[in-house]
Amino acid sequence: MKNINTLSGLSVANFSKQIDGKETVLYTLCNKVGAELAITNYGAKIVSLMVPDKNGKMTDVVTGHNSIEEYLTSEEPYFGAICGRYGNRIAAGKFTIDGITYDKLAINNGPNSLHGGIKGFNAVVWDAKQIDEQTIELKYTSADGEEGFPGELKTTVTYHLTNENEVVISYQASTDKPTVLNLTNHSYFNLSGAGDPYIGDHILTINADYYLPTDNTAIPYGPKEKVEGTPMDFRTPHEVGERINDNFEQLIFGKGYDHTYILNKEDNELSYCARCSSPKTGIVMETYTTQPGVQLYTGNWMTGNFEGKNGQRYPERAALCLETQHFPDSPNKPEYPTTELRPGEVFQSTTIYKFSVE
Repeated sequence: MKNINTLSGLSVANFSKQIDGKETVLYTLCNKVGAELAITNYGAKIVSLMVPDKNGKMTDVVTGHNSIEEYLTSEEPYFGAICGRYGNRIAAGKFTIDGITYDKLAINNGPNSLHGGIKGFNAVVWDAKQIDEQTIELKYTSADGEEGFPGELKTTVTYHLTNENEVVISYQASTDKPTVLNLTNHSYFNLSGAGDPYIGDHILTINADYYLPTDNTAIPYGPKEKVEGTPMDFRTPHEVGERINDNFEQLIFGKGYDHTYILNKEDNELSYCARCSSPKTGIVMETYTTQPGVQLYTGNWMTGNFEGKNGQRYPERAALCLETQHFPDSPNKPEYPTTELRPGEVFQSTTIYKFSVE
């Protein structure tokens, strides 16, 4: 393979490797106005995303690594990844459908199962087809019983980079047995440029009146609570770091924000979710989704020990995630929007990250 570099400085050759008998590849999407999105079929991961800042300088706004080898040994296996079958947590690694209990999910995050288990969708090689210069389609078939989940699940994820500097992520899935499903993209954003050490100065707004408080293992413990009057309130713009160290139990549990916000929207409606901006670069990211919630995670457990792209380090709170999704532990909480998927049904969702400047 030719040693071709991306706009972000990545070597395509460094992303070529055989894993589980499949070849990993780095794909590059380019739009008509110069933005570039680099994706590997290992974990269907976004590796780099180059968009212009207020001065027209192309800026990489996601964290990542220089090679597949670095992803395989990374302290953060979810950089840019599609998480599944079940993104976020399932309490105690078990759930019940139609009277059948499935209790063999990996316990890989305290007492709970996280992001589909030990080898979730982030750690498999997807079958990829680049449709055109701006679109790639990735497919993965998860076998019945894989990571403890029932049913053969066929999943398709499409990334499309529009000429309006939107990253459109479309999800589709079907199963041959009743199962549970929660797909999300786990990109870590820093709108000042990946490698900038702190996202506390980012200005964030989230279109949510309620959030889900959790226990100290990040499992929602019951009813939603109003954000009003708490450091969880982003209905109006706030700096991410303004209240992140407040003496507030929910923030203490996770060393910062790691919570699901219940979006103000109708079911399956593609609508406004959040707005985030960097005062340094003027880059603005607006998020739209059909999903009922978004997980705000402020990189509280990043250590900076591992080298990222181009010699960068990513210390604690050097990036944030806005993971559009269903709610954590929904399979065990019937009052939440269902994450069950049955034969004959087709799961579909769309999320858009739209970039501009101010």
